[in-house]
Amino acid sequence: MRFDVLTLFPGIFDSYLKQSLLEDAILAGLVQVNAWNIRDWTSDKHNRVDDRPYGGGPGMVLMAQPVVDCVAAVQATADVPGKLVMLTPAGERLTQRTVEKLATEPRLLLLCGRYEGFDDRIRQLLNPTEISVGDFVCNGGEVPAMVLIDTIIRLVPGVLGDQASAADESHSEDGRLEYPQFTRPRVFQGLEVPGVLVGGNHAAVAKWRREQSEQRSKNKPS
Repeated sequence: MRFDVLTLFPGIFDSYLKQSLLEDAILAGLVQVNAWNIRDWTSDKHNRVDDRPYGGGPGMVLMAQPVVDCVAAVQATADVPGKLVMLTPAGERLTQRTVEKLATEPRLLLLCGRYEGFDDRIRQLLNPTEISVGDFVCNGGEVPAMVLIDTIIRLVPGVLGDQASAADESHSEDGRLEYPQFTRPRVFQGLEVPGVLVGGNHAAVAKWRREQSEQRSKNKPS
């Protein structure tokens, strides 16, 4: 699985790529992540990538030229151009179903916005898949890109020690939330692990977990 992150701040990803499962997946050759600086494709002599919005208003807007040229150049670095994803508050809200669909792609280009957003001609010319990680606004698309990478790599075969972990997680089966989990000690500050989990009856454990999952899902805040 290959990710190409297009951003004005590629350095944000330096430490992220060296953490936990992601670093292990990269070292194992299961995942590849490249960060590209959009500023490298600006044609402005001052390396500007943003300008004031037509019609007035606060802030600055990312210019079309450097972004469009960056996407074209990065796509050309491999035989498969990849699926372009624009991280934007205006996009489709990210769900586990969307993650599962994106995980089937061999290559994803993640386009990270900044400032007041993108010149809309970027969207019109490139026709990206637009994704939002929630009904809120981040300073840029870098953290949402990390969220997308984190959720997708869990579905890449070999990344998790036990692939059943991904199948049993919240939102992965019929949209239900995962059941409660416990580990040692059996009693902590007066709270005891449910007896069914230590009784050795696997059928009873499976039944309890399904009931707990259904109850949690039913009581999930909207």
